[in-house]
Amino acid sequence: MKVNAAVLRRTGGPTPYAQDRPLEVTELELDPPGRGELLVRIGAAGLCHSDLSVINGSRPRPLPMVLGHEAAGEVVEVGPDAEFAVGDHVVLAFVPACGACRMCLAGRPALCEPGAVANRNGTLLTGQRRWLAADGERPHHHLGVSAFAEYAVVSGKSAVRVDPTLPHEIAALFGCAVLTGAGAAFHSAEVKPGERVAVFGLGGVGLAALLAARAAGASSIVAVDLVPGKRDLALRLGAAHAVAGGEDAVEQVRELTGGGADKVIDTTGSEHVLAQAYRATRIGGTTVTVGLPHPDRQLVLPALSLVAEERTLRGSYLGSSVPRRDIPRFIELYQAGLLPVQELVSGRLRLDEVNAGFDQLAGGEAVRQVIVP
Repeated sequence: MKVNAAVLRRTGGPTPYAQDRPLEVTELELDPPGRGELLVRIGAAGLCHSDLSVINGSRPRPLPMVLGHEAAGEVVEVGPDAEFAVGDHVVLAFVPACGACRMCLAGRPALCEPGAVANRNGTLLTGQRRWLAADGERPHHHLGVSAFAEYAVVSGKSAVRVDPTLPHEIAALFGCAVLTGAGAAFHSAEVKPGERVAVFGLGGVGLAALLAARAAGASSIVAVDLVPGKRDLALRLGAAHAVAGGEDAVEQVRELTGGGADKVIDTTGSEHVLAQAYRATRIGGTTVTVGLPHPDRQLVLPALSLVAEERTLRGSYLGSSVPRRDIPRFIELYQAGLLPVQELVSGRLRLDEVNAGFDQLAGGEAVRQVIVP
């Protein structure tokens, strides 16, 4: 079938992206779904910093590529042996979990080994690519999803069936922003009632972590970001304090939390901010990071503190979540009013506005913009 899709052919170009246009919306041929695969009509797709990091070159990926990894939609065709039906509403997770490798069997599908290989190579879980350009070239899939398109073929292992009454533009957020941010608070940091929490970076993931920390019973949350508007939003969403980012943020967080937060969550993707988050954590506390710095970046910490102060520094990919278990759970929390993730939607775009949307994201002006039909 013919599908309009946003194809990234080069990275590291100049801004503004609305002028340079690294993403080209063009017509591609999309093969039908293979064994265990689904054809999904994309109902909504979120713009995330993980997409931006591919565009600016800090996360190298094979090109050309149909970008986008946070999405929800409706199944319109199923391949052989697919465990879904036409008409199912699904949220797409950006790690296709095979269910049979060592990490999947250990209950850690975010670290699925075949899924990681497929994502690194820009293919579906089968190793195949379903996109076809007019010149015969086959663009790559982005994290098994490629959501910046009218339709996408995905592995059934990337999809989670959800309540069909949930609007697509809300459902999409559960595939990355909520799964990663809320998962970091619930699973990786294991926020407990009465604990003091700090969140560094208030994009969609950071604000989802803030909402989850509040839902988990944190007694006080300090929100840290350079952008005043995001700090204001954090206060409206339940943060007790909001401070500007920078070197002074560490001392401010320590003062506001009585010597350091019990749990600190860093979502920025900056090794410098991660070091600040670590310093803002109290003795015996836990620092969790979900950001993805450039692969060449190094983190320097006082090694003695890990033992002498019994510190924990933990990485969190996909929020240490199990998508098929946690996406429905998090949606139930949303429906109960405990995770008001609709507050994270800061703008709605058409597919042909995707480059301008990434200008907004790069400039720190947007929380979560969503492409809708």
